[in-house]
Amino acid sequence: MLCVIGLDRTFLAILSHAYREEKLDDGSERVVLGIPARLAPIKLAVLPLVKKDGLPEKAREIMDVVKYDFRCFYEEKDTIGRRYRRMDAIGTPYCITVDHQTLQDNTVTIRNRDTMLQDRIGIGEISSVVRGKIG
Repeated sequence: MLCVIGLDRTFLAILSHAYREEKLDDGSERVVLGIPARLAPIKLAVLPLVKKDGLPEKAREIMDVVKYDFRCFYEEKDTIGRRYRRMDAIGTPYCITVDHQTLQDNTVTIRNRDTMLQDRIGIGEISSVVRGKIG
């Protein structure tokens, strides 16, 4: 019983330290659960930019590959900005966005939760890039 209580306290300490509300340049706010990527239960979200034009199908293909390497989440509801905010709030460190360029050159955008910076990487590189970032 004491071990469980100790783990609960540790977990609560991590959560309380990681929770933050940030004011963005455009005046809006975002809630971020900035837990270290190694501890995040969901490491990666796969998000098609829109729900048409073959993007959901391509995103599901990508999901079918990366789900064996990481605990992943797939979502296509709402705008991409709202989906990013939801992933920020639950602590998902990286989001993969499948857009129209993906269909042309097999690259995706990877977004970092903490910096909100985005990079373009090849589909075949997703697992190794995320693994490298997680440490």
